[in-house]
Amino acid sequence: MRAARLMTTALDALDALESESIHIFREVAGEFDRPVILFSGGKDSTLLVHLAVKAFAPAPVPFPLLHVDTGHNFDEVIDFRDAVVERFGLRLEVAKVQDYIDDGRLLERADLTRNPLQTQPLLDAIVDNKFDAVFGGGRRDEERARAKERIMSLRDAFGRWDPRKQRPELWNLYNGRHAPGEHVRVFPISNWTELDVWRYIQRENIELPTIYYAHRREVFKRDGMWLTEGPWFGAGAGETLEDRSVRYRTVGDGSCTGAVESTATTLDEIIAEVTASRLTERGATRADDRLSEAAMEDRKREGYF
Repeated sequence: MRAARLMTTALDALDALESESIHIFREVAGEFDRPVILFSGGKDSTLLVHLAVKAFAPAPVPFPLLHVDTGHNFDEVIDFRDAVVERFGLRLEVAKVQDYIDDGRLLERADLTRNPLQTQPLLDAIVDNKFDAVFGGGRRDEERARAKERIMSLRDAFGRWDPRKQRPELWNLYNGRHAPGEHVRVFPISNWTELDVWRYIQRENIELPTIYYAHRREVFKRDGMWLTEGPWFGAGAGETLEDRSVRYRTVGDGSCTGAVESTATTLDEIIAEVTASRLTERGATRADDRLSEAAMEDRKREGYF
């Protein structure tokens, strides 16, 4: 009986989170002229697409998707991204970091990590397409800088975020006012946790890239993380490739996204694993967030999502 009550409470909580997210999508659609959803093919952006489809069904989603492509992606994720776009009949805009490196607007970093290079292509895509609201899958439980943000977060004409200018959001009232040239970043799943996301994925039977589930992969350990070889780099001196059972908790640039050792091949097993974890997904598997104590906040001030 107690277990049944706990399950009912969990489902009620998911219903409330879903309702809030759908409300945010509809508010933005009614208030802004040119919204766009940032979509990488990862679990959080896939959840955004699922919620957007629900928010406007049976009509199609009324705005496009935007992927800032580092060029260092996992093949499974790009294939999945394209399959989602085709399945729902969505329009996908792609801003490529490689284009900026090729024409000299950006320089390849010495460490070959491209996540910090996403900012300029993102800001240019927003300006070129006149997007005034940009949906993202950021959640407050991921990282301290993201915990500071409101659901609707104003960016100035240069795409910069000022944490001192956060607007109050009381009683589900959101302030999307912005001057010409400014835009608003919108986080419909800001109040979700990683565990909420996985429970909802299970409840809604949402398909994800296969790398979120345990699989065999050749990896090497660097700075306490299991990285895989790719077009970005390979194992260095003193680093040995090992065949291990791993999965990815978050998906990003392959040069800075680590895997975790896991045998979880089902949603039940993943949920049990996440429940027992003491580290957030970014804290456990994203090297770019370890560059400094304020790495994420510094990038957000510059215009990063």
